[in-house]
Amino acid sequence: MAYGEYRSTIDVDLVADLRPPHLKALATAFEEPDFYLSESAMREALKTFGQFNLIHVPSAMKVDFMIPEPSAFNVSRFERVRQVPLAEGVTVPVASPEDIILMKLRYFAAGGSDKHLRDIAGMLRVMREQLDRAYIERWARDLGVTDSWLAVANASA
Repeated sequence: MAYGEYRSTIDVDLVADLRPPHLKALATAFEEPDFYLSESAMREALKTFGQFNLIHVPSAMKVDFMIPEPSAFNVSRFERVRQVPLAEGVTVPVASPEDIILMKLRYFAAGGSDKHLRDIAGMLRVMREQLDRAYIERWARDLGVTDSWLAVANASA
């Protein structure tokens, strides 16, 4: 939503380069009964470069922790992180719009929902001239998501 059209959501997505020594401190920081956090899900996510959830039980607010795999694409996307204003005097690190598009294309290819393509279309409407399309096309080819990229880009043209 930082670069596209607003969509209601009740979760926060965080990419976290966690290692096994970090897990105990994370579990201790978010204990029951106010929080749900599965230590086995955390360990599995570290092994598979998957994700796990932290849920604030009273509010049902969910945080998705995504563990990045070591890859040339992830090196590139972390080098391109931008600081985006959250509130006056407060910024948060956010992936570049191009990298968000590429990740949404990967989620869609992995069997994700059409919401990822709708999010991309919204980003294209808002940021059309500001996107580095050569970067997207290069990584779309390397990541095997060129067909989806061309379909959503042409539909949004």
